[in-house]
Amino acid sequence: MSVKIKCSHILIAKQSEALTILDRIKNGEKFGKLARDNSIDSGSAKRDGNLGYFTKGKMVKTFEETAFKLQIGQVSEPVKTEYGYHIIKRLG
Repeated sequence: MSVKIKCSHILIAKQSEALTILDRIKNGEKFGKLARDNSIDSGSAKRDGNLGYFTKGKMVKTFEETAFKLQIGQVSEPVKTEYGYHIIKRLG
C-alpha cells in the first residue's frame, strides 16, 4: 500500500524571501495566512497553501523527499525546485 501524506506549501521565487517567510513562521505567524499573502502558487494559496493528500511519485523529487521526511506539524527549510523555493508544512 502506498503511503499518502497531506502537506501545505508556500512557493516563493527568491531564496532570500523564502528565508524571511520562514522566520515569520518561526516567530508565530500563521502558515496559512502567509501562504495566502505570499505564495506564487495561486491555486494552493487560496487554500492556505494546502496541497491535499498525495503519494510518492506525484510531486517533484526534491519536494517529495523533504515532504516525506517531515513529522506532522513540522515545517521545512526552503526547498529549491524548478518552480522556486517551497516551504513545506506536513499536515497529515
